[in-house]
Amino acid sequence: MFGRWLKPADAAPIAGAERLVEVVRAELPAADAETVRVVTAIAGLLAAVAYADRDYSDAEDVRLRSELRRIDGMSEDGVRAIVAALRKHVVEIATVQVPRYARVLVELCDRELRKEVLESLVELSAADGEITHAETNVLRQLTTSLGLSQADYNEAQEHHRERLSVLRRGG
Repeated sequence: MFGRWLKPADAAPIAGAERLVEVVRAELPAADAETVRVVTAIAGLLAAVAYADRDYSDAEDVRLRSELRRIDGMSEDGVRAIVAALRKHVVEIATVQVPRYARVLVELCDRELRKEVLESLVELSAADGEITHAETNVLRQLTTSLGLSQADYNEAQEHHRERLSVLRRGG
């Protein structure tokens, strides 16, 4: 009865996600397919956290760019191109693609790299001076999706406790 609304299991990714992959591939031409997938996933998760409270602030943008610059072989033009793709497709990337990006990191990255990504995500959420409730929720979901523990999350956010809006209101 509902079969006509079901999409085939191998449906193509939505346009914004594919555009991000194309940009990463173009900016890292020497990278293998797995590296492109990992960099795309990291960039996508950074955008998801920046947009978690629906306010992708200038401070978060600066931090996101800083995180992208850490990628081996990434040029300043590459950072600009990736950020432009992220901003253009942020709604799709921050909502639809997050589980896919987390799965890529679980499949292709060791635990230490996933912890480093989580720490970068927490740093990004704190960049504007406050870690909102919405950001905290996204970060906790990502911690689980990345195969990490509550202790890993607590460790990553420990030095930002004063920026947690939930604690400031409650205390």
